[in-house]
Amino acid sequence: MLRLRDIAEQAGVSIMTVSKSLRDAPDISAATKARIRKLAADMGYVPNSGAQGLRNRTTRLLGLIIPAATNPVFARISMAIEEQAHARGYDVLFAHSLNQPEREETCIRRMLARRVDGLFISPVYRMEQSSPIFDELWRRRVPTILLGHRAPFCPHFPSVETEDILGSYMVTRHLRQLGHRRIAFFSGPPASPSSQERLEGYRRALREDGLEVEDSLLFQAGTTIEEGEKAAAQMVGEPNGATAVQAVNDLVAIGAGTYFLRQGLRIPEDVSLAGHGNILVSEHFRVPLTTIRQPKHRLGTAAMEAMLQLLAGETPAVRRLVGELVARESTGPRPERSAFQAANPSA
Repeated sequence: MLRLRDIAEQAGVSIMTVSKSLRDAPDISAATKARIRKLAADMGYVPNSGAQGLRNRTTRLLGLIIPAATNPVFARISMAIEEQAHARGYDVLFAHSLNQPEREETCIRRMLARRVDGLFISPVYRMEQSSPIFDELWRRRVPTILLGHRAPFCPHFPSVETEDILGSYMVTRHLRQLGHRRIAFFSGPPASPSSQERLEGYRRALREDGLEVEDSLLFQAGTTIEEGEKAAAQMVGEPNGATAVQAVNDLVAIGAGTYFLRQGLRIPEDVSLAGHGNILVSEHFRVPLTTIRQPKHRLGTAAMEAMLQLLAGETPAVRRLVGELVARESTGPRPERSAFQAANPSA
């Protein structure tokens, strides 16, 4: 293995001069540093990051814990974080919580054992008001950025999130402007703040027009394509008079749309459909999906910027980024008659 001594002998300088040059010490001339760095690169020298970490009390490692890389939203956020980290000399350790609190805690503890300099966590949202592992992170002052909304069990940490109320509000307003009065909402997990906010945005837009939010138009759908299909099947079997469906995310919308099309319904002629997130497949769905374009890459970049502030001893502000409505072929004017038998045909 190549050592600093080997470089020093080749360069005709002391080991200390080589060490300082590679560490960019201020008391070594720029010309000497450039010459030694080029020589080190030519000789194939690779710094011992473990030794550097012991000396600097840092590891240049960051931990990233997300539900699953198969979620297209987190795929883009993770890519942005890794790009920004790489440019600044950090490596990123990835782990999946699979939306299981116990696994999330194990992932956190394993990363702490690796002495990561900081953590990015998309929390597993739960109904409990406290979480021992998040309490411990706060108590130990581990630099931690939440990828998503804060919740009662993790209220203190800086977060990077989207304006979900506004985004959902824009989708409902779009459907209202197309003439839809009976808009079904496929909601996400009750413990998820983003799901709660998207439901609230829907409610606000309807109330603004003096429309009641009817329980018969609210369906629990979760977050996946399969759950979207199940919610659509439930909706088809109930008399609700809906002419449009607004889903908590694009995956749920795609699942619902797949079921509707399989039942012979036309989108948007029989039922308009909208999602939230603008994942890649939404544009290439059988009927391109109207949705909210979440600034996923900007969320990842903002998360890294906030992490650098934390590592510098600063306190970053909560970042809430605004998405934009993308209207595609899945939404259109309200049909004269609902494809789902209405409880009140005149509505």
